[in-house]
Amino acid sequence: MSKIGKKPIEVPEGVEIKISESKISVKGPKGSLNFDFHKDIEVKFSESEKEIEVRAKRDAKQTRALWGLTRMLIANMIQGVTKGFEKQLELQGVGYRMSIQGKKLNLALGFSHPVEVEIPEELEAKIEKNILTISGIDKQKVGQMAASIRALKEVEPYKGKGFRYVGEVVRRKAGKKAVGAEK
Repeated sequence: MSKIGKKPIEVPEGVEIKISESKISVKGPKGSLNFDFHKDIEVKFSESEKEIEVRAKRDAKQTRALWGLTRMLIANMIQGVTKGFEKQLELQGVGYRMSIQGKKLNLALGFSHPVEVEIPEELEAKIEKNILTISGIDKQKVGQMAASIRALKEVEPYKGKGFRYVGEVVRRKAGKKAVGAEK
């Protein structure tokens, strides 16, 4: 039994749910999202109780694995269309800069060339001082965009230069120690 899959998903006011055979559509104040779930998963929406129940149709290993996953993906869709998601990245390092021009993020990361990253239509990016905030309604796309930007210049352990998530603790290493020449 899935501990997560058993919990019902509460649907807040202002959110419309449409369920067809193996597809669920969620529409809220921030936008709409669609998800195709597996045929072995059953999703029911109770209009009177304003909650969604997710059940496994059969007891197989793959179905049990997909049960909790499907429930969390639907819960994330509901949270996305009501509140949204955001990730914050902090850029540290002398000479490292970032700016937004239209739907492009321009980065100077110490390479011989500037790096340009295209911001997808469904996401929004803001820069305040050295903190980049990526926000949107789809949790997976927000997280993927943040991870791909962070991968351009990950934090190096000696000086701590590069992209890090806000609040992330980076373990620093001691550099080479000068050893006196022995005669």
